[in-house]
Amino acid sequence: MDTQSLQAFLAVADSASFSRAAEQLYLTQPAVSKRIATLEEQIGARLFDRIGRRVTLTEAGQVLLPRARQILVMVDDSRRALVNLTGDVGGSLTLATSHHIGLHRLPPLLKAYTRAHPEVSLDLRFLDSEQAYQGVLDGELEIAVVTLAPHPDPQLDVAPVWNDRMCFVCAHDHPLADRGRLTLHELCAFDAVLPGPMTFTRTLIESRFAAAGLELPVALSTNYLETLKMMAAIGLGWSLLPERLVAGELHELEVEHPTIHRSLGYLTHRSRTLSNATRAMLALLEEARDETGRNSLR
Repeated sequence: MDTQSLQAFLAVADSASFSRAAEQLYLTQPAVSKRIATLEEQIGARLFDRIGRRVTLTEAGQVLLPRARQILVMVDDSRRALVNLTGDVGGSLTLATSHHIGLHRLPPLLKAYTRAHPEVSLDLRFLDSEQAYQGVLDGELEIAVVTLAPHPDPQLDVAPVWNDRMCFVCAHDHPLADRGRLTLHELCAFDAVLPGPMTFTRTLIESRFAAAGLELPVALSTNYLETLKMMAAIGLGWSLLPERLVAGELHELEVEHPTIHRSLGYLTHRSRTLSNATRAMLALLEEARDETGRNSLR
């Protein structure tokens, strides 16, 4: 069972399409079909049903899917372990991060990293924190720098680096801007624009309101905080945004509630062998973590 056939199998399974899998692998569609046929011959079972334009996994395909991922992760781990013996920091580093962290937290670290390790090919992927989190769990990503889950999976090594103070905000001409100190109950009388319902940040916010017996009056939602900032700035509703995004463009509301913070940091899989390139990035993240800790004591 060769790794190229397994890669083709995963590409077709994940995209539900032979043509899209071919594009991802930079192969022709017949080449992908041939690799799948070879794999089916080796295991003695059909892996996909093709009904019209739909491609779905057979029972055998569903059984093979998690095992194929495990095999490819083990192969990658073995390669990394052998390369690590040289002590060189090179090769490629695939780093997944959210748009907000990539724009507002990572630039100084990435600048320092690329200067210190010009031989590393950096593949920076912008994903929702939840997607990146799952990618590390599935073994598809070696490292992610994201908003941390309220209750991390025990399979992951998770380290907070930055602490985001979240601010209740609205447009300067919003009716709430003229109010004094507000309660969560008073906020709920007005529409809110907040992150999507499946995000870690939304879960954090909902838990605070649920603890007060309140339901969030969400009018609009998006996973992009910069878009939420725009929505709040033009008066579509109040929002809860990181302090770094407020910067005078929004009115910060005074709310009778303990300050809400969200934790930003990095995560890796406990069972995964980390490349030297990743270890070098972790060292920079740990330096940033130490600096954050020193600043909080000042």
